Amino acid sequence: MAIPRLPWHAVRVSTLHGTGVFATRDIPADTRILDYAGRRLTPEQADARWPVNPDDPYHTFYFALSGGSVIDGGRRGNDARWINHGCAPNCEARENDDGTRVAIYALRDIPAGAELLYDYGLVIDEPLTRTLKRHYRCRCGASACRGTMLALQDKSQKP
Repeated sequence: MAIPRLPWHAVRVSTLHGTGVFATRDIPADTRILDYAGRRLTPEQADARWPVNPDDPYHTFYFALSGGSVIDGGRRGNDARWINHGCAPNCEARENDDGTRVAIYALRDIPAGAELLYDYGLVIDEPLTRTLKRHYRCRCGASACRGTMLALQDKSQKP
């Protein structure tokens, strides 16, 4: 009889921000931890629903895919929606080959008890102002924290 394996993760309160996801056991590098699940939307449907929460308009469970769809983790989502952003992440989100699904993988060995973090690298279609960066403020506390969950343009790559 096979012994059932414990899940790789558990959801609980995070010291970084609200709710987080934590390793329940040691996770080897390159392990697929869980998929990012939720209702599929078109970008237009996602835009029409913004803000999802008028009291916290910059908080969302949306995950945009290169295939063009958006996963709304707030509807039919799973634990992956609670993974917090980190500027020095121990996980990454990887899309499948056709850009229709995404899964969270360990970037390196993650010890049991560690909070799982990936770099959101959010892309916004407007100028990156101080106010906008503040709305998407990072709380990761990493020594190389860039201060925002937004993807910052590399200053050396000028058009």
